[in-house]
Amino acid sequence: MAEVNVNRLDSSVPSFDEELSALLAWEEQSDLEIHQRVLEIIEAIKKNGDAALIDYTERFDRYSVSEAGELELSKSQLEEAWNSLDSEEAQALEIAAERIRIYAEHQKLESWDFRDEDGTLLGQQIRPLDKVGVYVPGGKAAYPSSVLMNVIPAKVAGVSEIVMVSPAPNGSRNSLVMAAAYLAGVDRLFLVGGAQAVAALAWGTETVPRVDKIVGPGNIYVATAKKLVFGKVGIDMIAGPSEILIVCDGKTNPDWIAADLFSQAEHDEDAQSILLSPDQAFLDAVQESMASLLEKMDREKVIRESLATRGALIKVKDIDEAIAITNRIAPEHLELSVDEPEKVAERIDHAGAIFMGRYTAEAVGDYCAGPNHVLPTSGTARFSSPLGVYDFQKRSSLIGCSAEGASRLGETASLLARGEGLVAHAVSAEYRIKKS
Repeated sequence: MAEVNVNRLDSSVPSFDEELSALLAWEEQSDLEIHQRVLEIIEAIKKNGDAALIDYTERFDRYSVSEAGELELSKSQLEEAWNSLDSEEAQALEIAAERIRIYAEHQKLESWDFRDEDGTLLGQQIRPLDKVGVYVPGGKAAYPSSVLMNVIPAKVAGVSEIVMVSPAPNGSRNSLVMAAAYLAGVDRLFLVGGAQAVAALAWGTETVPRVDKIVGPGNIYVATAKKLVFGKVGIDMIAGPSEILIVCDGKTNPDWIAADLFSQAEHDEDAQSILLSPDQAFLDAVQESMASLLEKMDREKVIRESLATRGALIKVKDIDEAIAITNRIAPEHLELSVDEPEKVAERIDHAGAIFMGRYTAEAVGDYCAGPNHVLPTSGTARFSSPLGVYDFQKRSSLIGCSAEGASRLGETASLLARGEGLVAHAVSAEYRIKKS
């Protein structure tokens, strides 16, 4: 049984704050060369449209087509992929899709209005976005779950057209991803990826339609492109490496906790898995479980590097201190493997998703629990929320003055406008003031 190298921290040590800060430090690559290359790709797509898209697809994905139309899959091809699934795969996708849809239905924002005492109507009108682009990675692995998580909330919101892009290295097509696209209701699917796909969605080409918002994860080139097109279109978020933080009182099977830590560490070498516990013996037991289970993992090498560089088993004074550290970290995924987890959850201020109780593995949230798995990372849960239906809806304020309301509000607006030196504003409001 090979030993597992994972950082061990103790909150009672004077240097703990510095050690924790160093462990959490993550700055997304800001390589100027990458930035410049993405800018060049964006400019080429803006200038040359389909021709540039075809060129980059051949260059980066080794997928050659004679015209851009060949990059689009038809709805019949997506349906064929769905029909080709075995019954167990199809059922699993259907169960996940239905649970995601039911949860999303509860998130829908509704229009509202009221009238104040002088009859003026005030309110908020909710409308869906017209077109949304969904990026689904297709390089190192296939992610049908990402299709469901990004597309279904948009459908529930009422988005008119959903355009999905996903790279097809060497022309390969993942049937499970295509089937998920069919099930979720993708309107158009293009086999393109990278910064060029993001640029095509943001500006449009002769073949790929321009959208209003781009959602979905991707590599550093995709993330950089999303940053650079923001403002031309909306984006969901810039996601960093996957994270899991587990708070455990020492009463859960250590094998379960070890596997839960692995579930995020296997994403990539930069993923972060952290366990907080006041029980030193339990931390030791979890490390022993990790050592015995790791060689059974297909992505053992990735997990080992992730744990060695960014993983940690942290001894804390008590659960209260664990909660304080949790709020400092603001994790993407938080497991509360403790007694009375609901009460502990009430004290959590910052977390993307909270998994309560010893039987709730983070993995079910990734696939089929219902809540979205697109979550804020790198401490951004302090000010960000999971992807949801509300990300595909926009709000318009409603103001409808009665004659009396126009007169009363006009007096206030006039005074404030003249105080700001904006006379035209004042005059505009004053025309509606009743003359005594």
